[in-house]
Amino acid sequence: MTAAFDPARDVRVLREPSVYLVGKQVVDQATIDRFLADHGVSWQTDTEVAGEYLAEVAGRVCYMSFVKPRPGGNEVYLKHILEVGHGSVLEHAVWDFVFVGVSRSLTHELVRHRHFGYSILSQRYVDESVAEYVEPDCIADDPELHRLWLDAVAHSHQAYVKLTEGLLNKFQEEPDRTLRRKMARQAARSVLPNATETKIFVTGNARAWRHFIEMRASRHAEVEIRKLAVKVLQILQHEAPHIFGDYELVPLPDGTREAVTPHRKV
Repeated sequence: MTAAFDPARDVRVLREPSVYLVGKQVVDQATIDRFLADHGVSWQTDTEVAGEYLAEVAGRVCYMSFVKPRPGGNEVYLKHILEVGHGSVLEHAVWDFVFVGVSRSLTHELVRHRHFGYSILSQRYVDESVAEYVEPDCIADDPELHRLWLDAVAHSHQAYVKLTEGLLNKFQEEPDRTLRRKMARQAARSVLPNATETKIFVTGNARAWRHFIEMRASRHAEVEIRKLAVKVLQILQHEAPHIFGDYELVPLPDGTREAVTPHRKV
């Protein structure tokens, strides 16, 4: 006998995204040194951050300005890049993230940033009967609205589970079990709400991440994606302060923060 559905037990409510930095570049120092030697110059930088290093190399290649560089090192060089808006050299610095605990509403907005690479959890292959949903703060903070939201999510979840079971029975003559489950889940997912939690792997260069931060860590952005953008910024400021250190986080009335910079649209 199937146990009765209990929203408090069977629906997990999420309020905060999780951000994992899973990949970043390394520098092939020997090859860079060989390139410089082939052109009769020697040069070194003072940063150990690969993305900052490669952005500087890219900028210097544009003018072959490796001889007698201006004082101040990588920090001053990249600060000048931001000031003059020479953002193309930042496209050579790349970071990979995994975002977890985000809603399908958020990912629908995220994929509008077309300079990123994406790999997202497949609802055709992954069973969604273990329910996780992202609740907006403005709903969660109101007991009556929270109950209404939870009831709606629970109803959709119950429908998904029952549809999946019914479709598995309907397709029972299909000999391939994996295909049978995929056929059931891809149809049943049609009732899942935008609040359904998902996971997405995102790869982007520094210029694309700056654009994302300026668009989404803004007071005009939706709260969930604003929280995500702020977390990304905090990680990137730690990873590459010479590229992202110009941003300041400013408190907003709703308890979140927005990112501001004098160097927008680099």
